[in-house]
Amino acid sequence: MTISPAPVFSARGLTKTYGSGDATVHALIDVNLDIGRGEFIVLLGPSGSGKSTLLNILGGLDVPTSGEVTFADHRLTGASEAELTRYRREHVGFVFQFYNLIPSLTVRENVALVTDIAEHPMPVDEALAWVGLAERQDHFPSQLSGGEQQRVAIARAIVKQPEVLLCDEPTGALDYATGKRVLEVIAKVNAELGTTAVVITHNAAISGMADRVIRLADGRVHSIETNPKKVSPAELSW
Repeated sequence: MTISPAPVFSARGLTKTYGSGDATVHALIDVNLDIGRGEFIVLLGPSGSGKSTLLNILGGLDVPTSGEVTFADHRLTGASEAELTRYRREHVGFVFQFYNLIPSLTVRENVALVTDIAEHPMPVDEALAWVGLAERQDHFPSQLSGGEQQRVAIARAIVKQPEVLLCDEPTGALDYATGKRVLEVIAKVNAELGTTAVVITHNAAISGMADRVIRLADGRVHSIETNPKKVSPAELSW
C-alpha cells in the first residue's frame, strides 16, 4: 500500500458543542489534523473523549459548530444535507459496533441493497469473498455469529468501493478471537484496496496495527503518533 502525502481529510479548528449555558457540552475543541490517502488511522481515547463525534463529522453524519473540514478537494463545512448525503453515498463506507443488518434479508440481499445507490459497485460475490462469507450468502443474520454479522457489515460498506472506511468500535461487541478476525478483514481492505481506514477504539492494543494513532481526551487531540512498526491483527494481544 502506498500512502499519499496529500491529505484525504484535513481539519482545522474543528469544534463541536451541544446544548447551551450551564448544559453546554464541548465534544470537540480546536481539533487540527490531516489524514493521508491510504492511511490506517486509529482514534484512541476513553468514552466521552470526542472520538465518535470526530468520526461522524468526517463521515458527513454530523457538522461542526465551527472550524473547517475538507475531504480531498470537497469542503464539507457548510455543505447542504443533499451534498452530504451524496458525499456519504459516493465516498464513505461505515462500520459500526452494532451491525444494523436487516433481519428479513439474506446476507447477499443485505449487501446488494447498497449497490442500488453506488456509482461503481463491485460485484456482491466479490465483496462477500473479501470478507470470507461467500458460502454463507443465503443465510439470514439470525443464523450467523456476531463476527460473521460484522463481516457482512464490512462487505456492505466496501461493496460500493468507497475511498474511506470509517469504523466505530467494530470489535466492541465481539470476543477476542472474533475481534481479531474482523480486524484482519479491515486491514486487508486497507492494504490491498488502498482504502483509507479510520478505526475508533478504546483498546490501546489495536493501535499496533495503525500507521498513526490519534489520541483524544476531553474533546482535544492529545497526541498524534506515527507507528514505526505496524503489526498484523494476528500479532495483537489484549
